[in-house]
Amino acid sequence: MTHETSETSAGPVAVGPSSPARRRSRGNKVPEVTVYFWIIKVLCTTVGETAADLLSEKAGLGLTGVSVLMSALLAVVLVGQFRTRACRAGVYWLAVALISVVGTLISDNLTDNMGVPLETTTTVFGIVLAVVFVLWYRRERTLSIHSVDTPGREVFYWLAVLFTFALGTSAGDLVSERMALGYWLSAVLFAAAIAGVAIAHFALGLDAVWSFWTAYILTRPLGASIGDYLSQPAGDGGLGVGTVVTSVLFLAVVLGLVVYLGVTRKDVIAPEPAARHSV
Repeated sequence: MTHETSETSAGPVAVGPSSPARRRSRGNKVPEVTVYFWIIKVLCTTVGETAADLLSEKAGLGLTGVSVLMSALLAVVLVGQFRTRACRAGVYWLAVALISVVGTLISDNLTDNMGVPLETTTTVFGIVLAVVFVLWYRRERTLSIHSVDTPGREVFYWLAVLFTFALGTSAGDLVSERMALGYWLSAVLFAAAIAGVAIAHFALGLDAVWSFWTAYILTRPLGASIGDYLSQPAGDGGLGVGTVVTSVLFLAVVLGLVVYLGVTRKDVIAPEPAARHSV
């Protein structure tokens, strides 16, 4: 599906929320989807899982204290992200790392502090995410990350990202803990599901937008399962590396890749033609 607009010399072009005139003043705010994108995304989800556990348990802040702290930091970083005129790898991925922690904490607060069943949180987050997509499409006529080039689209994009993390956390915990599959088997299961989406897209022609968002959701429980497998004690089904070592190791890799992308600009999307936008 595509959304068509037209520009002619017969009259003025209206400047609306998604008009070409407004888009031309801003670059796309999301990196190109390359292998680097997916590696950093999985690593950020792993850090989101282990850092949330580290701060709430080892640092003694508790879920409530960590939630307030991380939400405040995320708000500050998102202000910086919205003020940039184009994608900046460092700011963007810092926002993703923080939103991964906040999304994890939203799910953990509901299940651990309020006793809401994982089946319920998974269902509710799935419905909320669907509502965000519906509202986004009804307003902008596109869900493409290649056209996140207005403040309105960026609001919808970050809301979608937040609820993919919350949904992925609940779904991952539901599979690995409630269904007792364990961390390693859960990681294999979610990796296989992502591979299935890739095959459906490249071999069977599954729509690019829905392929992307489905894989994006699945990388959250994949990264969380990997993080838990590395950090949790052997008695709980992990390798016992610990949350500190796991968090520092993955953060170092993320930092190295982000610096590389910031220098090379290999993840910058060229602007789409103003007259045609993929859904």
